Amino acid sequence: MRFKSTCLVLSIAVMFAMSCGSTKSENPTPLPDGSYSGEFRLIHVHNDNTRDTSKANITVYISPVSTGTYSVTGDTTTLHAGSKGNYEFYSNGTVQFADKTYSASAPTTKTHLNGLYSYAYDGNIFRFVAYGLSNTLILQYDLKKSGN
Repeated sequence: MRFKSTCLVLSIAVMFAMSCGSTKSENPTPLPDGSYSGEFRLIHVHNDNTRDTSKANITVYISPVSTGTYSVTGDTTTLHAGSKGNYEFYSNGTVQFADKTYSASAPTTKTHLNGLYSYAYDGNIFRFVAYGLSNTLILQYDLKKSGN
């Protein structure tokens, strides 16, 4: 329970810290677009609060908001699936990914970028996270802008 609370507090602290500053911004932070490369982490939290972490280096391409599409490439051989679909950013710090390659009825052997994620973006670093049932599964993406 302590780990879950710590993760929640850290996530909120990161988003709060990124939003602090002048209340009136002449240059609001843009929404992410372009290529972002970095680490995907799948964290399984056990009942005794120990955890197993699996990692893969991936690239996520976010098209401009007017197009609203994304794709995942990179190390997609075992842990994370190559995927593509549509996205939508919301003003509450969340982003919804709808993976067109994901099927709820098919057996899932890899993680797909699909569903609702909390995110933080500072113009260069794009981080987003989602929690599974009972917070025993955490999907973390820690990406840095790598191109347009």
